[in-house]
Amino acid sequence: MSDGPAGLSGPAPPDDVVELRVHGVSAAGASQVLDRPHVQQVAGDRSGGFYRPQSDCPHGNGAGGVTLEAYRWSDLPSGTAVRTLSLVFLLPFMLLNVAIWMRPGYPASDAVVRSLCRVLGLTLTALYVLVAVGVALDLVAWQCMSSSACMSGRSWLSWLGERPTGLRLAVLALVPAAAIGLIWWASTRPGRSYEAFRAPERTMSGHRLSTVGQWDAEPLVGRLRSIHVAAAFATLDVSLLVARAAQDASAATIVLAVATGAVLATCVALLCMPPLIDRAPANRRLDAAARVLRTIAVGLTIVVPAHVLATPTRWQEGGGLPGYGSTLTWLFIAHAGLLAALASALLWRRDRQPGRTPLLGLGALATAAVAAGLAVAFSAGLVHRVADFLDRNASTAEGLVPRPPRAYTWAIFGFFRALLITLVVAALVTLISRRGRSRAAAAIVARDFPDPPAEAAPRLRQVREAIVRARFTEWLFPLAVVYACLAGLAAATTALDLLGLYPGDVIERYARVPTDLINFGIGLGSYVIAATILGLAIGGIFAFRTAGFRRHVGVLWDLGTFWPRAAHPFAPPCYVERAVPELARRITYLVGRGNAVLIAGYSHGSVLLAATILQLPPQVTGRVALLTYGSPLRRLYARLFPAYIDDEMMHEVGGRVGWRWLNLWRDTDPLGGWIFSAHRPDSPLTVTGPAATVDRRLRDPDDVVTPPSDSVPPPIKGHWSAESDEAFAEAARELVERLRKPMARGPHPADPRAGR
Repeated sequence: MSDGPAGLSGPAPPDDVVELRVHGVSAAGASQVLDRPHVQQVAGDRSGGFYRPQSDCPHGNGAGGVTLEAYRWSDLPSGTAVRTLSLVFLLPFMLLNVAIWMRPGYPASDAVVRSLCRVLGLTLTALYVLVAVGVALDLVAWQCMSSSACMSGRSWLSWLGERPTGLRLAVLALVPAAAIGLIWWASTRPGRSYEAFRAPERTMSGHRLSTVGQWDAEPLVGRLRSIHVAAAFATLDVSLLVARAAQDASAATIVLAVATGAVLATCVALLCMPPLIDRAPANRRLDAAARVLRTIAVGLTIVVPAHVLATPTRWQEGGGLPGYGSTLTWLFIAHAGLLAALASALLWRRDRQPGRTPLLGLGALATAAVAAGLAVAFSAGLVHRVADFLDRNASTAEGLVPRPPRAYTWAIFGFFRALLITLVVAALVTLISRRGRSRAAAAIVARDFPDPPAEAAPRLRQVREAIVRARFTEWLFPLAVVYACLAGLAAATTALDLLGLYPGDVIERYARVPTDLINFGIGLGSYVIAATILGLAIGGIFAFRTAGFRRHVGVLWDLGTFWPRAAHPFAPPCYVERAVPELARRITYLVGRGNAVLIAGYSHGSVLLAATILQLPPQVTGRVALLTYGSPLRRLYARLFPAYIDDEMMHEVGGRVGWRWLNLWRDTDPLGGWIFSAHRPDSPLTVTGPAATVDRRLRDPDDVVTPPSDSVPPPIKGHWSAESDEAFAEAARELVERLRKPMARGPHPADPRAGR
């Protein structure tokens, strides 16, 4: 890593302090982070780099005369427009990968939870293939090419339309095979770990969070990739063999079906053995075994279409592709079973500690359910849109216009029902909880702004509303669990498809709701899904091109790609594998030059810094101070990732930096919050020792009346960054002074018990 242009590459003055700022999700640029108009890059590259104010920039130094520097990493999760758009379509895989990191980490159930998440991820890969099969083989090759109404006016299909059915299936099987190849190729392109810095293991923390960014995930991803590719090709083979067996179950068909089933069973068995999958990277036998399984599956995919093409038995056409609808239904039932098993594994614990909420760790269930629900919804929406395009809203007496299988109709019905009920519950929760949130907000405003003038009444109402909205964040987690339960129920109800029932018939028979109303809801749900996909795609484009829009939309990508790929190999790559080692290397370099370093992390940047500090050796952290603001460590991450963000981790971070740590937070912030104690004037301290000095609450806004020098009152900042605030400068100056003082003797910086 170079140190950049001349003028900044010379030796730093001894004991000079560098204030290294790390932004949150989707920052606009280094100039905004540094709050300076002209900056230049001193290290790194275009995707992730370190910047300082230009040498000729007036007021280039920070509070206390420190040297300002910023680490800009916002292009690591997104980068190019193509990659940003790909994140939209890889969203279910990304969410499933996040779910495995949300597990509570109980030793008795940890392996079970990991296995269930990975098997659920395998079903998402199978669903990806089945969508391509449904479009290419079911709708086009089987249904459309057998219908003169569908083929009329479509010269791009007529070249194959008059050919035998076996030839049509064999040729168009290249489409799902190409889809598998595309996602296989895409997952290997970024398959390189960023080894900018590897801290010595003896200096690293023993906490789980310290492995994030230090862990070489590529061997695990390679094994998972081979297993998923094998399962993907096997899913394509199963679709062809089931259709062939429905016409004539010859001995060759049965042998190929047994071989394909063995490949799928082996894939599931391997994923159910976490010690085998997660074994050391140097174990080449495991890699070779996974590649052999993948090679067998690829070989079967060559043999099976040839078998379908060569079989002389005449195909009896009509309806949908034989076996395709039932395969989908069983896959959706498997989703329901896996989600139920995951809920049981997360809730059941013999050594549960008193006082701990039973919902702790259910973020894994909620996120996995959302991932599966989105995958099913996207699949159903795509197939329905293709069917609408092919049938031209026509109908024939022979019933040969393309129609998607009933399983997708049930899936859309389940998605729309889960979404509608969740929205209703959310509205009720919003109304019911509003009184309590309003009461708390009124008390906060009355304490912060005693005896306000009469003209401040409208502004006081705005402040109260901002706090009321910010306090709704605590209710989002229970609502996500509600959606998870409804999504699992929706997947289970697809079993009714095996009985040949439609949603409208069932609801009219037992709930007396008109069939037309149910069909309208299903149609509306289909368009909602299409609008969601289109909205995500447009959002991905604008998130790449527009910095302001990226600040809101990019949150999902930045948070989702924070965690290494441990559940699904087709998820977007993890940027922390570069960002954390790069930060650790830069901080070590600056300390080695004689600098002390004040690292300031805003929002998600504070999480990056926590993981970085756990990797630094004591001789480096002894010259480091930490300033966090708008930090979601306690409020969000400790709830969503309890095995990686907990009290032990946060105390260890404080101990490693000698408790030179200040955290700034606001009541109007819907994401950030306090770390150890709220420190409100009317509430007692909940911690003692050095941890009690970390949190500092900021009044927001600064005032509710218009100052004489302005025409509007001070803004309500909420989750906005605080680099330009006087409170930020004051906290930075205090930490700088503490860095410039000789270190007092005390607990070892790496001792997690320090300050408890």
